[in-house]
Amino acid sequence: MYKIAAIGDKDSVGGLAALGMHVFPVEDGQAAKELLRKLAEGGYAIIYITEKLASQIPAEMDWFSEAFSPAVIPIPGVSGNTGMGLERISSMVEKAVGVDIFK
Repeated sequence: MYKIAAIGDKDSVGGLAALGMHVFPVEDGQAAKELLRKLAEGGYAIIYITEKLASQIPAEMDWFSEAFSPAVIPIPGVSGNTGMGLERISSMVEKAVGVDIFK
């Protein structure tokens, strides 16, 4: 069975455990990069990561955007929404269906 994880600061991802997600509090980009690789090899199908951490590891985010699995999805943290997550999802949908349906 596939698993779902959330990576981010404690305040941003802590409540997601109530939804059945495996929560991994991380504060810096280097730790997030190492954890992301570990989770990808560990059978996680979906990995949510806060936009703040995702912006600190652009090379890994680009690599995972081309990979079939897992889906790595940036989400807003408690510090606010930068728009990165919506932009990334919009790009994925455009690749899949050939047109940007969010415009």
